[in-house]
Amino acid sequence: MGNADLRSLAALSTVAFDDLGASVVAVDAHNWLYRYLTTTVKFTREEAYTTEASEEVANLIGVVQGLPKFFEHDLTPVFVFDGGVTELKDDEVAERREARERAEAQQQAAEERGDDVAAARLEARTQRLTDVIHETTRGLLERLDVPVVEAPAEGEAQAAHMAIRGDVDYVGSEDYDTLLFGAPYTLRQLTSKGDPELMDLQATLDDLDLTREQLVDVAILCGTDFNEGISGVGPKTALSAVREHGDLWTVLDARDAYIENADRVRELFLDPPVTDEYDFETTISPDMEAARAYVTEEWAVAPDEVERGFERIESSIVQTGLDDWT
Repeated sequence: MGNADLRSLAALSTVAFDDLGASVVAVDAHNWLYRYLTTTVKFTREEAYTTEASEEVANLIGVVQGLPKFFEHDLTPVFVFDGGVTELKDDEVAERREARERAEAQQQAAEERGDDVAAARLEARTQRLTDVIHETTRGLLERLDVPVVEAPAEGEAQAAHMAIRGDVDYVGSEDYDTLLFGAPYTLRQLTSKGDPELMDLQATLDDLDLTREQLVDVAILCGTDFNEGISGVGPKTALSAVREHGDLWTVLDARDAYIENADRVRELFLDPPVTDEYDFETTISPDMEAARAYVTEEWAVAPDEVERGFERIESSIVQTGLDDWT
């Protein structure tokens, strides 16, 4: 289901950071990293984050730039990393790969004609989370004592599960699928300026007069990352159909329609692969010296690209009164 489709149904409101203090946020690491990664690539000189071995670690700049927003508002982030990608998402992954390859070809053409602005914009669209990016992100988070949880499959499903259990207060993601995975509250726009946007699952269900299962059915009818929807069926039509017929299967029967793997997609949202085998501390004690050395010496990121972020992390220790930090 497209973001615009779910956005038109979700209960959304702006929430002040002052109302979120002392909260724990399970961050969809893939989603958060990708947004900071593409921003970093777009606005930073390539030599600032490319090692002598030609490994790009723009993520390290992104992490240092992005973490202060949590700390300055007394929020504890817990980064949840994806495990294996479900085979149901193979088509989505293939489409993204093809889009990246098209962008790479367009970028090369822009470089050849000397259009630096277009090349920089297109380079951001070619980014992907490489093994080096995963490794270095975990390495930096470890030195900053930021908790990490490894999901067995979809990171946003694991984050939602942690929120349902009450182990975290919010899920942090730009993806509206957190609603379908059952996250009670999702904070969006954590990578943007200003206050975040709060997405409320129960308010969404109440406003739409649906159960969570029916909300998932509406999404499947429109199409998700895991399935094609029914041609011509948007959120309003799907909502009306589910309200009239009660569930996905009755709607499909009434329309004489078929959605491949609909039963598996429904089960994935309602009972996704998650784990209870995680443990984390919400008192964070970052080793700033080790973090700086890791970024600027071990991975040779230009110091002037990250120093302001490190300074903000250090100053937030005083601002939030977290005396346990070192």
